[in-house]
Amino acid sequence: MSKTPIITDPIILKADDWQDYQLLDSGHGRKLERFGSQITDRPDPQAFWMPANPIETWKADAIFSASGDDERGNWQKARPNLPDDWKMGWNGLSFEVRRSPFRHLGVFQEHSVHWRHAQEKIRAAGRPIKLLNLFGYTGMMSLAAADAGAQVTHIDASPKSNGYGKANQELSGIGEKPIRWIADDVLKFMRREVRRGNTYDAIVLDPPKFGRGPKNETWRLEENLPELLELCRAVLSEQPLFVTSTVYAVRLSYLALAQSLRDHLEGLGGTITTGEMAIPEAGRDVLLPTAIFARWDA
Repeated sequence: MSKTPIITDPIILKADDWQDYQLLDSGHGRKLERFGSQITDRPDPQAFWMPANPIETWKADAIFSASGDDERGNWQKARPNLPDDWKMGWNGLSFEVRRSPFRHLGVFQEHSVHWRHAQEKIRAAGRPIKLLNLFGYTGMMSLAAADAGAQVTHIDASPKSNGYGKANQELSGIGEKPIRWIADDVLKFMRREVRRGNTYDAIVLDPPKFGRGPKNETWRLEENLPELLELCRAVLSEQPLFVTSTVYAVRLSYLALAQSLRDHLEGLGGTITTGEMAIPEAGRDVLLPTAIFARWDA
């Protein structure tokens, strides 16, 4: 039996399991979305196509306008008393979303495909599972995995993001679940874990294109991802369950990501599923692409 992971034909993972979220319309470089009780209008460079309705007719509670070429900008609220944060839910979990100056709202809703996969694998494992969530942001993957029974280690460089994650854990009513919230530089943490001999059964990584650690450490995806994948391989347990990686906003093919993951998981066998992640638009046959992914399963 081959010990080289097999890369399967590419697929599109559709985040179609939401009740509190909808992509209402998209096109001409923007997207209209419902996040729970609020509707937002944000830029999205992937939306090249024609919107279902003219953008000037869209009705949004808040509109984001970018400042220059980066993701920073400002929100224009339809009414001054509009709350800046509010509650949403997914699959029994509760969390708060909030408008940020980087056009994000504290949740990447397309990742629900990976949250559900993690829950299914953890529950089916029939044994204790330790999961490592790298670049964990506000922690929805950590909450989903812990709720399914995993012992979770959550790493993010931002203490503020970790604080939101802890608050979401309490909001979801799973405060007793074992989640370690650690603010650290991912590479430094992983190098220490290798030296300590600590291992994990499942790893999730969602690295940014560029980022900084808590002590101003620099992360550049093209330079640092190979080392990170090598470190991930080094901390996998003797009975690994899965490794999931997503990548945003880079000139990188899903095939390149999958083949790099395969190289670093040589000897484990299993399969690698790869392709794109997308959000289906309500009311018409349109998918908004969001990121590429590669996922290894034992």
